[in-house]
Amino acid sequence: MSQQQWTAVDDYFTDVLIGDDPVLDAAQQAADKAGLPRIAVSAPQGKQLQLLAETLGARRILEVGTLGGYSAIWMARALPAGGRLVTLEIDPVHAEVARDNLANAGFAEVAEVRLGPAADTLQQLADEGTDPFDLVFIDADKPGNPVYFAWALRLTRPGSLIVVDNTVRGGKVAEADSTDPAVLGVRRLHDAIAAEPRVSATSIQTVGSKGYDGFTLIRVRA
Repeated sequence: MSQQQWTAVDDYFTDVLIGDDPVLDAAQQAADKAGLPRIAVSAPQGKQLQLLAETLGARRILEVGTLGGYSAIWMARALPAGGRLVTLEIDPVHAEVARDNLANAGFAEVAEVRLGPAADTLQQLADEGTDPFDLVFIDADKPGNPVYFAWALRLTRPGSLIVVDNTVRGGKVAEADSTDPAVLGVRRLHDAIAAEPRVSATSIQTVGSKGYDGFTLIRVRA
């Protein structure tokens, strides 16, 4: 199996199950024009986030790591009338691109992009007494994963779902002697999950246009 074949399969599923999407295409083009890295989720992954949100009946969604707003658009599409999405971004250029993309997608009144280090903006949300989030998607710097997980647990409720992206790291997550900060962040995240009795979780390996990686699903329970 090769990266070329993984990408071809992703392209096939995208063509058959998702089809053309001018809004998301425009969002990706705007991100490219602004020089943002091409590290957003793939279309099948974005659709998976939308389906998870719809299955949960999510009314409030939190995203840690906005980039250009591509994944935020997917999730915002799942929200019912009166729903809300808050997405956190540290880079002002990325945040501005995301705001424009969300507005162009029709979500200017639904999605809020908060600028600043996520540890700070998560604290702000807690200080504001925000209502619990039904779905949290964590896709930011990997060394910060344990901190973001702790905040996500604080800002959710029993029955909420936390999704953490890029947790396989091309298989490097299994390397106990790794010195890679991203790998260490992912391993510490899983240590924290394993030690937390309030959650149930699993991690899934994936291949596709984004290469060999995976994600972790965490359900908050009573």
